[in-house]
Amino acid sequence: MKEFFKVTDLKQVLAYASDLPRVEAEEISLEKAAGRVLADNIVSNVDLPDFVRSTMDGYAVKASSTFGSTEGSPGYLSIKGAVEMGESPAFSIASGEAAKISTGGMLPHGADSVVMIEHTEAIDNATIEVYKSVAPGQNVLEKGEDVRKGDTILACGRKLRSQETGLLAALGKETISVYRQPAIAVISTGDEIVPVNEIPEPGQIRDINTYTLASLVRAAGGVPVPLGIVRDNFNDLFETCTKASAQSDMVLISGGSSVGTRDFTIEVLSAMPEADILVHGISISPGKPTILARSRNLALWGLPGHAVSAMVVFEIVVRPFIEHIAGLAPEYKNSFNPHALLSRNLSSAQGRIDFVRVRLVEKEGVLWAEPILGKSGLINTMVKADGLIEIGINSEGLDKGTEVEVLLL
Repeated sequence: MKEFFKVTDLKQVLAYASDLPRVEAEEISLEKAAGRVLADNIVSNVDLPDFVRSTMDGYAVKASSTFGSTEGSPGYLSIKGAVEMGESPAFSIASGEAAKISTGGMLPHGADSVVMIEHTEAIDNATIEVYKSVAPGQNVLEKGEDVRKGDTILACGRKLRSQETGLLAALGKETISVYRQPAIAVISTGDEIVPVNEIPEPGQIRDINTYTLASLVRAAGGVPVPLGIVRDNFNDLFETCTKASAQSDMVLISGGSSVGTRDFTIEVLSAMPEADILVHGISISPGKPTILARSRNLALWGLPGHAVSAMVVFEIVVRPFIEHIAGLAPEYKNSFNPHALLSRNLSSAQGRIDFVRVRLVEKEGVLWAEPILGKSGLINTMVKADGLIEIGINSEGLDKGTEVEVLLL
């Protein structure tokens, strides 16, 4: 008779992630860098901007030349010239002088500010009236004001967004060192599972988990490696897991994680090279029968077969492992989770953490979390859900109106 699993505390499970090695780095072109994780610190080798530039269309001046200027008593400045875009001015500005300049233009030597064109009026080709004074440094960017040479501007472990790639472009970085995207094998098990292009016979269901898990892997920064459906057979599953271990950085097996007589996942994972069963059962619901094994430096997961349970376990437990081996630093993980008021009472059993699907609804300026109740096999409940809320391990439930944090899906 098989032994029943012993649940492990969620925090202890998550702590195992730090024992896994990160994937290696690779060099990629900047145009492909968005969404990737930096493998090195980026130190600026230049000042940005590397010259004093205007932030407005107007006239470059010495600020002191405009002091006291008002609409009733304008100042008068002589036009010394015009600054051409992309060129260094060949003249300088003295007191009482001005140079026409466009946004982004380089200030001539002697100028320390820019008067907006809206605050001036040309009297003739050689003179302007100024109706508003400016302070030194107004409407200009100083050299190095954006980025200073020698500063560490982006840290290793940061996920690159469009704004970071723009900054790298400003520094002239054509290529960048990032962590390779980890390959994550996805295996569905069960005699009752059929491909999506087949019509299920009585007692059969289409393969949902390959597609949901592959999508979640991509969202977590990995590259899914779908290996299809494996029947409830020890040799077939062991062969597929061996293949998966050779060509991936982590293995996800859905189905076969409980204590049924035909569930071979635990036996197969125990038979893998240098295998260590770290977890067989987690104190969460849904997802209690989850397995975590380690074979050499590879994490192998036995996830529930029910689609909702598998997705919840992925979001709560598997995603942090993928993000870790992908090189994402904890401080750069997405931590924006909105707070809302619970729309109804929720009961819970002590001794486990309950993760409840919720829909976010705004009513009269208040954000409410409406629980979507349903069994773990109902994929439609995840379609309706915006996120998950957590009911603590020592709680018997939450009252209506309780403020809850929502983990967005």
